[in-house]
Amino acid sequence: MNTRLDNKVAIVTGASRGIGLGIAERLVAEGAKVVITARKQDALVEAVAALGGPEYALAVAGRSDDIDHQTETVKRAMDTFGSVDLLVNNTGINPVYGPMVELDLDAARKIVEVNCLAALSWVQQAHNAWMGEHGGSVVNISSVAGIQPAPGIGFYGATKAMLAHLTAQLAVELGPDLRVNAVAPAVVKTQFATALYEGRENEVIAAYPLKRLGVPQDIGSAVAFLLSDDAAWITGQTIVVDGGLTLTAGAE
Repeated sequence: MNTRLDNKVAIVTGASRGIGLGIAERLVAEGAKVVITARKQDALVEAVAALGGPEYALAVAGRSDDIDHQTETVKRAMDTFGSVDLLVNNTGINPVYGPMVELDLDAARKIVEVNCLAALSWVQQAHNAWMGEHGGSVVNISSVAGIQPAPGIGFYGATKAMLAHLTAQLAVELGPDLRVNAVAPAVVKTQFATALYEGRENEVIAAYPLKRLGVPQDIGSAVAFLLSDDAAWITGQTIVVDGGLTLTAGAE
């Protein structure tokens, strides 16, 4: 593995498992130190061990949309590793499934809080603590559901579309020293997404030109590229990482 992220410090939210842990693993493999967050301390302890221990990773438990947790995480990153060069807003929730005309609006407000407003707040915190003066790179995890209609998860998709727009707006406002991009995955084999493929994986992958679902490492490699200087002339973009799904969606 190359070391293009040597001496960089990254915060990755929602990183005790799944896509977030896959991203953290790739960043460590490329030389970064990582600060990972999630709600459950036990899962975070296991994740830190998987990442190589406290020399490489620090865990801070808390809710991603809790501003006090965000402040604490950024402070501990600074105190432990000395900077916050990279930020990955990976945390996302989707507690409801079904048509939007039946959507519980309190649930909808919570989805916006976690998927959109929390991501913006994390950028504000990192900017105030380090990136505003020293520069850096941010990647937000969006979704192909934010690019085209997704029956059953329509409001989740709407929040991911908002996140992609926030990505572009922040890129305009924070350049040239801070780049902001997004990655939009299709279905990735994680606990979060099991309802979208479990028991019918062969049927689901038939729509994918590459004939498989994603794995966390697929997203980790794309995120590491966007965070690195190899993507130095890329900002405000939402990169689709979907095995070709959006090329064939809706095709007869």
